[in-house]
Amino acid sequence: MHSSAVRAAAPTKSSLPMFVHHPLFRPLAALAILLLIDLILIPGFFHLEIKDGHLYGSLIDIANRAAPLILAAIGMTLVIATRGIDISVGATVAISGTVAAMLVGGTMVMNNGTPEYVANTPMWIALAAAMGAALLCGAWNGALVAGLGLQPIVATLILMVAGRGLAQLFTDGQIITVYYQPFFFLGSGYLLGLPFSLFIVAAVFIVTAVLLRKTALGLFIQSVGINPVAARLAGLKTASLIFFVYVFCAACAGVAGLMITSNIKSADANNAGLLLELDAILAVTLGGTSLAGGKFSLAGSVIGALIIQTLTYTIYSLGLPPEVNMVVKSVVVFVICVSQSAEFKTMWRRAFPGARGGSQQ
Repeated sequence: MHSSAVRAAAPTKSSLPMFVHHPLFRPLAALAILLLIDLILIPGFFHLEIKDGHLYGSLIDIANRAAPLILAAIGMTLVIATRGIDISVGATVAISGTVAAMLVGGTMVMNNGTPEYVANTPMWIALAAAMGAALLCGAWNGALVAGLGLQPIVATLILMVAGRGLAQLFTDGQIITVYYQPFFFLGSGYLLGLPFSLFIVAAVFIVTAVLLRKTALGLFIQSVGINPVAARLAGLKTASLIFFVYVFCAACAGVAGLMITSNIKSADANNAGLLLELDAILAVTLGGTSLAGGKFSLAGSVIGALIIQTLTYTIYSLGLPPEVNMVVKSVVVFVICVSQSAEFKTMWRRAFPGARGGSQQ
């Protein structure tokens, strides 16, 4: 009896360390702690209800509002995996949303005595032009980093400043309002009872995950991040890979810009996507991606974005000042940077000789 009990307990004992050291354990644990705090402090936090065929609730609201950040984090993951950084994501969001809003607009016409708004430009052309502008932003960053060899933070800083200024020039510093109803579906529409933005995020995530796992692209990106010189000597086209990740990051930001503009029904070049790049970087690092490049976790970045949005929701729901959110984020950034330093890892191993870390994939 005793020996059989020991044998029965052995699998559980051995499986616990494997679970604890899984790369996604820490971000999932952080998200679970936040949700537990919300469950205790916010009445009805987990309550869901159906109105007019749509699912409503705090969890749905968090996921819906986190959608643009998740898209930006997915693109930022690949950039950071190559030892890069893109701080122009917010400017790309502003440009994409501005181009779409200017082209779609909306003009009121009378249809059988009923006033209705029609788009100034066919919506598919407006969306294509907005995405084209975003891709140009990514190509600019990629050319500076991969072609001219500029430091990523310097190269993207140029677009961060000039890009938002360009968007403000397009709008003369004014807010461009959109009146065309079908355009609103991107950011505030529902499909099968869920926000349509979640389906866009799911599609981008699945396509990206398939490309990274079912092709050699993920391995190539990881190789460039670990050692770009060795990767180039091994025959990889490192410049092309780096160029691609910046274009891909801008494309994700472009979709996020369309989503934000559609949701607020206007283009605000001054504030749209403001500081989104910082939240995206924080989400990626919260998800376990190494700032030193090479190791990355796409699923971890999604969880990191949900952590940030849940934290924001929690702070606002508890009636705390918005500035608290910024302070908490700065503390999290500090902790992450310290925990990823070589000196801290050495001290940790000395303090806990039996501890071992998991690797990202």
